[in-house]
Amino acid sequence: MRALADDFELVYRSERPQNVHCYTPGIVVTASRRLIATFDLGGDGVRDLPGPKGSRARGMRFGMGKVYVSDDGGSSWAERCTFPFWHARPFIAAGRLYILGHAGDLMIIASDDRGETWSVPVALTANMKWHGSSCNVLHADPYVYLALDERRDLAVKGWNVAGLAPRLLRARIDQDLLDPNSWTISESFSFNEIVSPSDLDLFGVPFYSTLVRAPAELGSGRLCAPMGWLEPNIVQFHDPAHLWHDPAGRTVHLFLRTNTGGTGYAALVKVVEQDDGRLFTSLQSTPSGKKALFIPFPGGHLKFFLHYDDGTQLYWLLSSQATDSMVRLTHMPRARYNLPNNERHRLQLHFSRNCIDWCFAGLVAAGQTERHARNYASMAVDGDDLLVLCRSGDEEGRDPQYTNLITLHRVKEFRKLVY
Repeated sequence: MRALADDFELVYRSERPQNVHCYTPGIVVTASRRLIATFDLGGDGVRDLPGPKGSRARGMRFGMGKVYVSDDGGSSWAERCTFPFWHARPFIAAGRLYILGHAGDLMIIASDDRGETWSVPVALTANMKWHGSSCNVLHADPYVYLALDERRDLAVKGWNVAGLAPRLLRARIDQDLLDPNSWTISESFSFNEIVSPSDLDLFGVPFYSTLVRAPAELGSGRLCAPMGWLEPNIVQFHDPAHLWHDPAGRTVHLFLRTNTGGTGYAALVKVVEQDDGRLFTSLQSTPSGKKALFIPFPGGHLKFFLHYDDGTQLYWLLSSQATDSMVRLTHMPRARYNLPNNERHRLQLHFSRNCIDWCFAGLVAAGQTERHARNYASMAVDGDDLLVLCRSGDEEGRDPQYTNLITLHRVKEFRKLVY
């Protein structure tokens, strides 16, 4: 099968690929069709880079964000800003550009001149710890919605996704989103507050056993973190015939990447606006009354991106394709990062009427080897095309996780992929 968009335009290449890595690509298209790309730089070498940067892990880890713009459809790019936070995403509200991420607390900057200049960073929370990625943004007039993860249970060692709590952020688009008072943040719960591995059986989750608050080393240097969720995308169901449609328009659903040790599942919660304006998170039920925490989902084991397209009235899913998750640890390719389910070099596209039944639209891009990562992508519509901004790698990259490139891929006339 020929990939839809293997060719790419290079947005950024790390000059120090062994200790300065590229993370969290995000993209938005302005009304004038200017492309705004954001991404993070991380790794031990960031502390020595010039420019503002944020720190975490008690000052042991540093990160910085970048803004690049293109006025020729992505053929060439120019840097416009460096900002001191990460896991950021760009979005537009009432014609104004914003970038929201975190450096411990939630942080935001804004631009009123198409990304040429940017405001000073403003903290939206105080004394909190957050996690996230460049996932989607929902516009439902008169509101804009984003979702990130609060680091709730800090006692979990290693990669702590068990202690994350997905939280929905809502603001009116006609307000100043640099003002913390403009935002409402949902109530929520962490994964390990509602799920115990001992409660689950019959469908192979979790795939590997771990300690409750610590990872298990399954092989030399190959760690499996306790089961959890992260990186929520937001969906509002528009079809009145959908079982989970809310005719009052007060309900949105969060689809989350799920760390089970295997593949093929995402997690699901719903957030409902109360009469007093508070946002309340709960699990979604099926007609049988059973809770639908886990749902079948192609690529739900790694970061994915959801986009609702008005033109097709379909949900589009960009995710990583797994082809080899059942290989024994002793037989894994040496280039594979960590566990068998961690293939990061094949990016796939699906579409769906309902976010449950997915139709394969095509392979967007595939690296020549596993080191040539194509993952953690975001997408935006540009006319008839779908733009994909990707965390990528080549032979100079450290490994498929710690990559050295940000690349732009264009899926031309993507709506013609519908069948």
